[in-house]
Amino acid sequence: MPVIFYVVLGVIIFCVVALLLTPNLFRPSTAAQRMFDVVKNDKIERRDQRTIRGKERIQDKLLFLASELRIRLGLADNPKLKARMAAAGMHRNASLDIFFAAQFLVPLSGAVAGSLMGSNTLYCVVAFGVVGYLIPDLWLTRKTASRRKRIRRSIPDALDLMVICVDAGLGLDQALLRIGDELAVSHPDIHEEFLHVNREQRAGRPRIEAWQNLADRTEIEEFTSFVSMLTQTDRFGTPIAKALTRFSEDIRTKRKQHAEEAASKTKIKIIFPLVLCIFPCIFIVLLAPAVLNIMSGLQGMNQ
Repeated sequence: MPVIFYVVLGVIIFCVVALLLTPNLFRPSTAAQRMFDVVKNDKIERRDQRTIRGKERIQDKLLFLASELRIRLGLADNPKLKARMAAAGMHRNASLDIFFAAQFLVPLSGAVAGSLMGSNTLYCVVAFGVVGYLIPDLWLTRKTASRRKRIRRSIPDALDLMVICVDAGLGLDQALLRIGDELAVSHPDIHEEFLHVNREQRAGRPRIEAWQNLADRTEIEEFTSFVSMLTQTDRFGTPIAKALTRFSEDIRTKRKQHAEEAASKTKIKIIFPLVLCIFPCIFIVLLAPAVLNIMSGLQGMNQ
């Protein structure tokens, strides 16, 4: 009996000591503990953990239905639409589904609004439906044009920074990343395009081909000229710094010429508001008192 008691007591003491020493003996490493803290939900709130609201669920369902309908209709691969979306700065996978849903829902809403008209119901349904179908396309065209204008406006500053970086000893690829970081706040559109070029080069695409894709995507003549300049530089071995300096000066000159051209056009454009709006007011102010005096004088002569 005492032997069994001592054996049981020893087992109990061993279990208690093992339980006390287990956290220290089998403690995970620092990296493993960090991973446990990230994936653990009961003690630490994860950064990406959030509640999905009903609005987001409805949006996901609508996008899923639009994607399925687009695939069923054979419109899954539309390279022209993808190129237009890329030119507008919409690179998300759901952008095509959103645009297709807009092309489907906006005309439907216009047709429903036209059916509520009291007179000429059929004409209103057709007219509102056609206008609703054209609204997304017009919006995409306007967004592309405005983005292209912003990029064209930021090209001279980007080229000046590129010349400074290359003269300081950086390569063209490193200068591209540096310029993208510097222009991220002031010119986010060209920053996004430069990051896209850098990702293509990291994926193994040649430099000239990556810049050519940028020129084709944005459809800006300055980028096309820049690609031609890079091609000639690689072919003839011209120093890239001198070529960039000359190209930057040409871009600045073209920008100045465009500004002078726009200033010259204002002289012609101002004629129409001057004749239609300003001159009538001046004539009224100058001639109205004289006309009133003449009319009063003629009335006095008649009396």
